[in-house]
Amino acid sequence: MSERKQSEDEKASPSRPRTAPVTISDVQELVRRKDEIEAQIKAYYDVLEDQKGVGMNEPLVDIEGYPRADVDVYQVRTARHNIICLQNDHKALMKQVEEALHQLHARGKEKQARDAAEAHNEALSQGQGPSQGSSPSPPQPFAKVNSISPGSPASNSGLQVDDEIVEFGSVNAHNFQNLQNIGMVVQHSEGHPLNVTVLRRGERLQIRLVPVRWAGKGLLGCNIIPLQR
Repeated sequence: MSERKQSEDEKASPSRPRTAPVTISDVQELVRRKDEIEAQIKAYYDVLEDQKGVGMNEPLVDIEGYPRADVDVYQVRTARHNIICLQNDHKALMKQVEEALHQLHARGKEKQARDAAEAHNEALSQGQGPSQGSSPSPPQPFAKVNSISPGSPASNSGLQVDDEIVEFGSVNAHNFQNLQNIGMVVQHSEGHPLNVTVLRRGERLQIRLVPVRWAGKGLLGCNIIPLQR
């Protein structure tokens, strides 16, 4: 009797699910699932291509209204249905990727602020005190631009060779592991502006970079290397 009452109480006041902080690994898993869905969509489009290239909209009946005899109508309908379902899944997954990247970026900003505040408080506790006009140390660069192709998105944005990257979208010195982190952000920001902070001859600059397909290779047209500290 008590077990039944407990079960009813739990249904009456369900606990809220706890959401764990998003990590780079979580985003990589989302990307893996996205790649799987894209591969499945391509496979079904290949099925349509094999069926006289009927595509998604070509009629499956002849001029007399009978099912076409030159294609497997059932197979075509199944492939079309699966493509539509997978495209909806892909759209939802891309939204999750975007939200995860935003969370990583926001958490990186918060960590930078906390680290700066801790360093400031530590200096005060040691009796050093802030000097006149001084401020907590700013975020440090983690990568560097070592080549840019003329006419590329990177060139058009104002990015320059030897710019040291402090922030690249959601990637910063605190969560940067390797260049795949940057590549992942670029891949999922195609056609959308990225906020990039660079250090150029001691001056911090904000650059609006939009990854897009152009005449050259990749979506940026520049080469980025990790900084060796």
